[in-house]
Amino acid sequence: MKNLLLLFCILFTIMMTSQTTLKGSVSADGMPLPLANVIIKTLKKSTVSDSEGKFNIKNISKGTYEIQVSYTGFRPKSRNFTVSDSTDVYLNFELQENNTLDEVVITGTLKAVSRLESPVPVEVYKPIFFKKNPTANIFEALQNVNGVRPQLNCNVCNTGDIHINGLEGPYTLVLIDGMPIVSGLSTVYGLSGIPNSLLERIEIVKGPASSLYGSEAVGGLINIITKNPKNAPVFSADSFLTDWGELNVDLGFKANVTEDISMLTGINYFNYSNPIDNNNDNFTDLTLQDRISVFQKWNFNRKNNKQFSLAGRYFYEDRWGGEMQWEKKYRGGNEVYGESIYTKRWELLGAYELPIAEKMLFSFSYTDHDQNSVYGDIPYLAKQRIGFGQLTWDKKLNNHDLLFGTALRYQYYDDNTTATVKEDINWIPSLFVQDEVAFNENHKVLLGARYDYNRNHGSIFTPRLAYKWKLNDNNILRFNTGTGFRIVNLFTEEHAALTGSRDVIVLEELKPERSFNVNLNYLKKLYAQNGTFIGIETTAWYTRFSNSIIPDYDTNPNQIIYKNLDGHAVTKGISSNVDFVFTNGLKMILGATFMDVSKTENNIITKQILTEQFSGTWAISYRINKLFLDLDYTGNIYGPMRLPTLGPLDPRKDYSPTWSIQNIQFTFNKFKKIEIYTGVKNLLNWTPNKGNPFIIARANDPFDKNVQYDANGNAQATADNPYALTFDPNYVYGPNQGIRTFLGLRYTLK
Repeated sequence: MKNLLLLFCILFTIMMTSQTTLKGSVSADGMPLPLANVIIKTLKKSTVSDSEGKFNIKNISKGTYEIQVSYTGFRPKSRNFTVSDSTDVYLNFELQENNTLDEVVITGTLKAVSRLESPVPVEVYKPIFFKKNPTANIFEALQNVNGVRPQLNCNVCNTGDIHINGLEGPYTLVLIDGMPIVSGLSTVYGLSGIPNSLLERIEIVKGPASSLYGSEAVGGLINIITKNPKNAPVFSADSFLTDWGELNVDLGFKANVTEDISMLTGINYFNYSNPIDNNNDNFTDLTLQDRISVFQKWNFNRKNNKQFSLAGRYFYEDRWGGEMQWEKKYRGGNEVYGESIYTKRWELLGAYELPIAEKMLFSFSYTDHDQNSVYGDIPYLAKQRIGFGQLTWDKKLNNHDLLFGTALRYQYYDDNTTATVKEDINWIPSLFVQDEVAFNENHKVLLGARYDYNRNHGSIFTPRLAYKWKLNDNNILRFNTGTGFRIVNLFTEEHAALTGSRDVIVLEELKPERSFNVNLNYLKKLYAQNGTFIGIETTAWYTRFSNSIIPDYDTNPNQIIYKNLDGHAVTKGISSNVDFVFTNGLKMILGATFMDVSKTENNIITKQILTEQFSGTWAISYRINKLFLDLDYTGNIYGPMRLPTLGPLDPRKDYSPTWSIQNIQFTFNKFKKIEIYTGVKNLLNWTPNKGNPFIIARANDPFDKNVQYDANGNAQATADNPYALTFDPNYVYGPNQGIRTFLGLRYTLK
């Protein structure tokens, strides 16, 4: 009897102390979600999902527990489970996107903070957003971001810049990993060839950020964040081909060099070598391009998780556009018109957190840009070097979150134009400070100021103020105000100064532009009981510029005149984004912007050229799980904008029509590591020549050999030239490329 009792006690003890393994998987949109966090708080046990989204937690004793699964950019999920015996427990989690509302952002305040907690409104776009309409470069990819418009500036070479809220490209600062890599010459050419395989996310701030970032951030900034090598896939490939003959290839590789060193390489190659002239003007509709870009990033694991990373990129591009019969033997001559641009560029950037108790970060970048170009028979040979170093100290004191910083910018620029008599070398030191004061959980105030010294313009001071009122978890109000400044280099910013036959006239020594801005942002989140999510974000803004420098195309049709505006310029408007996430697999991102951009001089108000009064964007996605098929319908619409005509006899329209570019894509994702996608771009086959007798003025005489002039240098109307025009390819507001199909494949090895 004693033996039986002893055996019973042993069996009971084993049963009571038996351990169970919890197994499960994490997915999103039906696809595995690797590196998701899985936590059982009461047991202090945690793990992350593997490359297939699977996880397991061992040695769980009997009882009831709560498990939580989370992943950045997705709504976390919690669930209770019970262990009653030694049988393994299986749980599967399907996470829904949180539309990046809880994303950690760095752009608005130069420090990592939850987007919901940032006093500065920051918009975040992840690679999945840009995959809805695949493009060969970041410049084209931004066309579906509300309030952001890629603007072509030349019908021949198809270069352009990025407009934010109606402001020209030079008002937009483009950063890579927080460093001012894309500026000056590369404002026009540097947005091509950033490998999409390296893209982690893009953060956008609309409105002046000069108090943190200096001159070029007067209108807004775009920060391209690249992947951390330790979170990147081992290998990725994405390639597509269009029926126009465009080929784009993106490759990404990850390697662990040692236990503490990881490396990520991205390669982008783009080729288009098929001249097409659908509008029958004997000029290429799309510029021919041969481009390669190689990007490499190194991460070093250090003690105490101190940051240290290095990255570099090499970029080479050969592009040309012009008359259909142009060949390289005609480069720089006046027999056949062509615009040919060779660009060589390399970049280095890095960040090193000092090995001290205080949180101090040294960031640096250096770029070397060499451009060899000809516009017809006009050569433009330019070199630019920019070095940048910045030291920041992040310090928390009670309810104050302080940031102190100093920066030094080195600028070298030289070209062969008459505007650059000798090479321009400039050192620009800066000091800035920022204090974010948290009065309580719901009220925060951010105060900031920056001091810059430029030898040509002296001292420049730019303050700012931001206030965030968190009404509750689902309603946030933000108010921002501040000043900005911009220092102008015409020949690196204004492409029209180089192409066409207009003369560039600079009437005075140009002073820095100054701006004052105020904007109000409201964010609202709605969660329905059935799991539907709606996010609404609306921003109203007003910006007033003094010393504004706006190219004058109107006074003389043969000239582009530059001077500081004797008056002021204003941009004001309202913009709204609405995100819908439905439980049935339907997602919608809708945006609309209404704005008024004008200048006032001598009490005369003039609308800014090439600026739409309203625009809209949309991205509608639906997943058919049974067919393993994703449908994406994307597009944009733009209202009329004033165009640069050449005089009273010019028959081209003074205003563009309302126009839209729409795209559809089908993605088949049945296979674990492979996606096959196909679709149609520009479904409506819209091109700007519709409704116009021609787009390029005097395309039949690009060197103006048959133009007759009067004593004042104005073109005269003749039988050969009835509209008194000169050659002009700058009448452009949208792409000349019509409808086309594409087919692509993505492969990812986690």
